[in-house]
Amino acid sequence: MSQVLHTPPQARAEAHEDLAALAARHGLSVSGARPSLPEYIRQLWARRHFITAFATAKLTSQYSQAKLGQVWQVMTPLLNAAVYYFIFGVLLQTKKDVPDYIPFLVTGVFIWTFTQSSIMAGTKAISGNIGLVRALHFPRAALPSRRPASSSSSSSRRSSWGARWLSRAATWAAMVLILLVVGVPPTLSWLLAIPALALQFTFNAGVSLILARLGAKTPDIAQLMPFVLRTWMYVSGVMWSIDILLSRHSDLPSWVADVLRANPTAVYIDLMRFALIDSFHADSLPPHVWATAAGWALLAGVGGFIYFWKAEETYGRG
Repeated sequence: MSQVLHTPPQARAEAHEDLAALAARHGLSVSGARPSLPEYIRQLWARRHFITAFATAKLTSQYSQAKLGQVWQVMTPLLNAAVYYFIFGVLLQTKKDVPDYIPFLVTGVFIWTFTQSSIMAGTKAISGNIGLVRALHFPRAALPSRRPASSSSSSSRRSSWGARWLSRAATWAAMVLILLVVGVPPTLSWLLAIPALALQFTFNAGVSLILARLGAKTPDIAQLMPFVLRTWMYVSGVMWSIDILLSRHSDLPSWVADVLRANPTAVYIDLMRFALIDSFHADSLPPHVWATAAGWALLAGVGGFIYFWKAEETYGRG
């Protein structure tokens, strides 16, 4: 030990260089070091089967104690819509000001639930799986990701993917069924729901990654998020019309109107209402709504991914 301590600094530096050269020659790298962004994306894609299997396991365990199981994934937004209809539509008479209030409300609730569930899952992605993070080396962005399930065999993989997509598709099918029951006719504009959902998914994924990094360092964020999300929901026009509110309160500062209309969840809800509800015309949409939706998706998706990747080597430490 004393011999190592009294080794001249130059000799230690030469030894370190020799070890670095040896590691480089054999393709070795520092364990847990953050890879480059392209390499990180490649590693994430290579572990897509782990991502999908892990997502299915979490989804299954979430409803394992309930007799109705994953039916609650559809029942939850339906019951929320019923409660909001009674409070806002019946008691507060909001439905008098909004044509087709039931489709208006149901669409808002289902689209909002999509964002809410994604963000809550992302908030606990690292802190809620700290044992897995510390035990195994894999791209941590795999944890906030939500994809269809997979397994080792091709037949199991097909059935798992199908089960996960069926679970998600059942939620949207329930929303469409309600629209049809209350008399909303299907039109070609319904196809616009596909790009709208794709943009919302990208936005949700980016925000989830941002909150996953924040939640990894400050687990208390998970306790705060329900209050933040509840406030966000109330200003997103889920149960009431932002345009009607602004027309009645013309004395509000112009920046308030701009913030309400640029609210990303309000933008995605408006896009879905425009696509699915016949009475929700284009003049009800904020100006440049598609550009705004794409901008939010790009900003949150790309920015959130890079922000999460920057702290890759810190997750599970300390």
